[in-house]
Amino acid sequence: MVKRLLVLLVALGLFAAACGSDDSGDSAGTDGTTTTASGSVDEAADESVPTDTADTTAAACDPLPLKNDGQLTVATGEPAFLPWVADDDPTSGEGYEAALVYALAGEMGLDTVDWTRTTFDAAVQPGAKDYDFNLQQYSITPQRDEVVDFSDGYYQVEQAIIGLADSAAAGATTVAELADLKLGAQLNTTSLTYIEDVIQPSTVAAVYDDNVAAKAALDAGQVDAVVFDLPTAYFVTAVEIPDASIIGVLPRSGDAPEELGLLFEDGSPLVPCVNAALGALRDDGTLEALEEEWLSGGGDIPTLTG
Repeated sequence: MVKRLLVLLVALGLFAAACGSDDSGDSAGTDGTTTTASGSVDEAADESVPTDTADTTAAACDPLPLKNDGQLTVATGEPAFLPWVADDDPTSGEGYEAALVYALAGEMGLDTVDWTRTTFDAAVQPGAKDYDFNLQQYSITPQRDEVVDFSDGYYQVEQAIIGLADSAAAGATTVAELADLKLGAQLNTTSLTYIEDVIQPSTVAAVYDDNVAAKAALDAGQVDAVVFDLPTAYFVTAVEIPDASIIGVLPRSGDAPEELGLLFEDGSPLVPCVNAALGALRDDGTLEALEEEWLSGGGDIPTLTG
């Protein structure tokens, strides 16, 4: 139903041109839901990988070094939202990240996926994890990479700023015009880092435990604007807060694109196995198809100038 709603919204032109954020913490919890993974195993080796490297990876991944034999244990947020997870139910395989997990499971020859929930911040803390990997829009950063491991990127993300039609942020065309506004973002996200390091507002940014609280503050007029990843901004403005709009995509803050990665405990032997599966899904067009289905829209959204 939700997926049909998104399709209708795209048809009505409520979504605009696409490209891609992060999402808060303490301890992990489990819902213990087990589901059957869809997809089939692609036995073909990635021709772009040297034979000796591919052979080494294959040897290290047979059997797969999983937390629980025969099943993939994956963590996501509590709650999890579209366009990443539909109806807060990752077992449906609906939403970009939920669908990606089942595609990865199928590529690695796994029949079951067991889902668990964590806060955003809990996963980026050092120490052992009770899941194989966590995905809830974790941007790969050098600081995080010091205490956890990441897969190769599965999505290049952009930051966007949204505000109500009558807010002081409406009509802004440059980053400099945002500096005197009251801005907000979720704790420990690259959205918040962008506000603090690039926009550098004259008023300290409002910080929220999760995106739910950030959206509520925007809807209540407690902040002028909020920074989200672009796909989340599409969904928030089209479905959750239709009185808000995307003011603009924020210009890249560095030379390299910001990428989302699957998050593993430091030193996880599963990383090369998942990277091989990701590479196969990229090569056969699966990642591109999932992006088109869940993260893309139509129309034009301006990019603010620096």
